[in-house]
Amino acid sequence: MDELTKFAPRPTGAGEMFQLLRDGQPRTRADLATLTGQARSTIAARVDLLLASGFVAPAGEATSTGGRPPATFRFNPAARVVLAVDLGATHSRLALTDLSGNVLAEHAEQIAIAEGPEPVLDRVVELAHELLASAGRPDSDLVSVGMGLPGPVEHSTGRPINPPIMPGWDDADVPGLLNRRLHVPVLVDNDVNIMALGEHTSQWPAVDHLLFVKVATGIGAGIIFDGAIRRGAQGSAGDLGHIAVPGGLDLPCRCGNTGCLEAVASGPAIASALTALGTAASSGADVVALVRAGDLDASREVREAGRHIGGVLAACVSMLNPSVIVIGGQVAEAGEHLIAGIREVVYRRSLPLATQHLRIVASRTKGRAGVLGASAMAADHVLSAAAIDAHIA
Repeated sequence: MDELTKFAPRPTGAGEMFQLLRDGQPRTRADLATLTGQARSTIAARVDLLLASGFVAPAGEATSTGGRPPATFRFNPAARVVLAVDLGATHSRLALTDLSGNVLAEHAEQIAIAEGPEPVLDRVVELAHELLASAGRPDSDLVSVGMGLPGPVEHSTGRPINPPIMPGWDDADVPGLLNRRLHVPVLVDNDVNIMALGEHTSQWPAVDHLLFVKVATGIGAGIIFDGAIRRGAQGSAGDLGHIAVPGGLDLPCRCGNTGCLEAVASGPAIASALTALGTAASSGADVVALVRAGDLDASREVREAGRHIGGVLAACVSMLNPSVIVIGGQVAEAGEHLIAGIREVVYRRSLPLATQHLRIVASRTKGRAGVLGASAMAADHVLSAAAIDAHIA
């Protein structure tokens, strides 16, 4: 036994022992006794509690070394379900998932976030019941809700704080409004944070340092550092959109400043530049459609936007030294033009050591990053040691 193992904290309850099973690997009672240093009788009692809760299930028999083969147990992600909600300015995507993030039922539709919290959240509740029914799960199987909102969120309270594109949502008690209707814990975060979490947990679980950059109506980043999402002191870490572009145009931004990255390189900014060149466009969706249709001006403007984003990201690379930068959001659907512009500047302006193994790639989740991240956030909450102990109690 090495020194770290010898003095490592031992699990003291069923909830903490459950954390040893969350990787999904089957283990015997003897395995758990070896890992925890606890008596076989204690292990047996806690395994029985976890089996009764449904969060752990039998997993067959281990290979016998003589005598009766020992029974094995593992995490049962199908025991309960969580609701994952990704709300944007004009879209919503909801998914019902098991506790490992496997999607059981899903729905996407257009919304207007500016209608305010009550009508939007009423629709979320309505869809929650529809998804539970379509997945064949009773309402009692729902144990938590994870939600991403397109604006600044105080994560500790789940309340939006002065969201610029969400009139009527400022300081709204989003968790309270949903909890009163669905009767489960509700966790809320900024949409880019949950997208970063979704991309990390589903596509890059072995990467400890990752940036997820969303390029759409706005521009923002979610920061994964040492394997965990980092929100900063007030939850505003990653607000790339309002960093001044090095040598950028002096264009007004909705935040009140000029020359911000969002004012220069967002979907609406690219559309405005194309309109000035004589090609009608009003949104990021229009820009993507033009690029896919082979419009040379659109392709050129998207690549130039990538260069502006790369100029800001070059500073982030030098500061944070990520292993992977994932580019997502609506404008990223324009293909390699955006990422080519980003790579061009980041690799040229960042230090060689920081970019030696850096990968800059497109999102792999095909629009699901938000719901996958919301699911992971909600599941982590209900599978914590304290939550498992409370459930058993």
